[in-house]
Amino acid sequence: MINIVLFGKPGAGKGTQAEFLKEKYNLTHLSTGDIFRYNIKNETELGKLAKTYMDKGDLVPDEVTIKMLQSEVDNNPKSAGFLFDGFPRTIAQAKALDAFLKTKKQSITATVALDADDEVLVKRLLERGKTSGRPDDQDEEKIRNRYEEYNQKTAPLTDYYKAQDKFYAVDGIGTIEEVTARLSKVINNL
Repeated sequence: MINIVLFGKPGAGKGTQAEFLKEKYNLTHLSTGDIFRYNIKNETELGKLAKTYMDKGDLVPDEVTIKMLQSEVDNNPKSAGFLFDGFPRTIAQAKALDAFLKTKKQSITATVALDADDEVLVKRLLERGKTSGRPDDQDEEKIRNRYEEYNQKTAPLTDYYKAQDKFYAVDGIGTIEEVTARLSKVINNL
């Protein structure tokens, strides 16, 4: 079983690359963004709560995110592995994920980070916001707030996974095919 955390700032290409990775490696793709949107669309209790944070451009609190994610893992007991997209975002979430996976006799195999310049990503998100309908992609101030949150809370995960020899950085700028090739090289060598 292979469990990969796909890491990177909003707009770095995680969703695009996750589609390729799930097919190539037969993984169950768990995108916290997709899980949030499903719960919000269906007006679940957790979805309503998550929406209040997302609308402000803030990260959803750990306990809400973890409950949603655990439910998804439990709903896929025969999976060959999981691709965690957008989770964990903090050390506390990483520890909670490790503890949860341990109860399933599993662990994280690798964390792969898509690196990209903030200015390139802001332009990508504003462009995506024109068609996605997502309010958090249409306001530059909210986008920059998400990056500040990322830098403060998520960037420390680099050291957390490096200490476990599970961290790999991949250049996220280039064509989809170029980035995909870089990711495949890392995963094939695990």
